[in-house]
Amino acid sequence: MTRESTLSANRPREGSAMKNWRYIGLHAVAAAAFIFLLQRYALSATLESSLLWAVTFGACAAGLAYAQSNR
Repeated sequence: MTRESTLSANRPREGSAMKNWRYIGLHAVAAAAFIFLLQRYALSATLESSLLWAVTFGACAAGLAYAQSNR
């Protein structure tokens, strides 16, 4: 294997950028939905508190997914 072919094998494909954003969005939505349902129904929190936690956890999950996709 030549050095040139090794370097080209490590380059991301053109379609992978869209998959990464889709993965990040899905991760954020899933985390937000999970924490909202947990707060609202399992812990009987108020709607305002549940939404605030859902947005916070969704943002953190998006940040983690972004960090993982750029590894």
